[in-house]
Amino acid sequence: MTTTEPGTPDLLYSEVEEDLRASVRDLFADQAGAAAVLARTETSEPYDLKLWRTLAADLGAAGLAVPEELGGHGASARETALVMEELGRSLAPVPFLGSVVLATSALLGADTTHEVVVELLAKLAAGELIGALAVPLSSTPDSAFPESVKVDADGTLSGRVTSVADASAAEVLIVPATGADGPGLYAVEAPAAQVTEVISLDLTRRIADVVLDNAPARQVSDAAHAPAALKHALTTAAGLLASEQLGIADWCLTETVKYVKERYQFGRPVGSFQSLKHRMATLYLEVVNARAAARYAADTLAAGRDDVEIAVAVAQARCSPIAVHTAEEAIQLHGGIGMTWEHPAHLYLKRAKSDEIALGTAGRHRAHLATLIDLTL
Repeated sequence: MTTTEPGTPDLLYSEVEEDLRASVRDLFADQAGAAAVLARTETSEPYDLKLWRTLAADLGAAGLAVPEELGGHGASARETALVMEELGRSLAPVPFLGSVVLATSALLGADTTHEVVVELLAKLAAGELIGALAVPLSSTPDSAFPESVKVDADGTLSGRVTSVADASAAEVLIVPATGADGPGLYAVEAPAAQVTEVISLDLTRRIADVVLDNAPARQVSDAAHAPAALKHALTTAAGLLASEQLGIADWCLTETVKYVKERYQFGRPVGSFQSLKHRMATLYLEVVNARAAARYAADTLAAGRDDVEIAVAVAQARCSPIAVHTAEEAIQLHGGIGMTWEHPAHLYLKRAKSDEIALGTAGRHRAHLATLIDLTL
């Protein structure tokens, strides 16, 4: 139970959130340890769908932000952000970003009385269906509505979308498309599309190109709602991605501090050297900064306050470079072992670098923030 007044940001974790964190962290420790994640990157099955079913259905993570009347658990972006934070700590290979964050948020931003929307949300929330939002992962909340997919005269869809997150694991694609009636969002069954994985830096989150050729589709949002629904999805995803970046930074700092305490040189733990103490202190302050920005974005999204766009832009502008810096320092301060494929540090750097581009670079968010606060450059 929170003691803050209505409208007051709450950056602390509640008891319920801490319980959720413990459950998710225990699950990942048991089924997505570093060795297991590293091993899976070398296989032809990059996603752990058994783990996904446990996370999505058994723990109920897929339906956290979906209202109870639509088949979810009626929680909020705060709880979803906490799962994202733990995903950043573990890099568990599950399609959470594509399905729970992007696809589900797009449907929640549409008309939730629409028959198809109700049907899809119920299945997504129950973990019975994996979704993906067919936009490039680099799309930003202030992007124009995409026009790469067109609505054909017979209502089918044709076009191509590149670099779609988690598309190769998806069973339904939520596709922005334009037609004679203007922009809209459409649901396309994955077998009706040609989905081809592309080589990506991040081996724990796959991206794919999606080609549609007269693909049967069901409209889930019309011209009156589709642009706002898409912006809602991208804004929510950018805000929650900051929590994943926080998780990356937190893991990197924790593991690096642990290592420098155990690694000895000249009869002393290397962590006792003053220069390394200073670097650790800098990283600690950055992680604290990232936590404040990410938690504020999550709390603002949950409360639906007027400064959502500002909070999200600030969170991405801060958390993105911090995640990269802590991952780089983790590799350097682990010495020789940090440079090897056997150590998981390189996976965290790859995720941090990929997240640096995902849903807008830090520079793009700073530029957008300037327009939001009327800052004249």
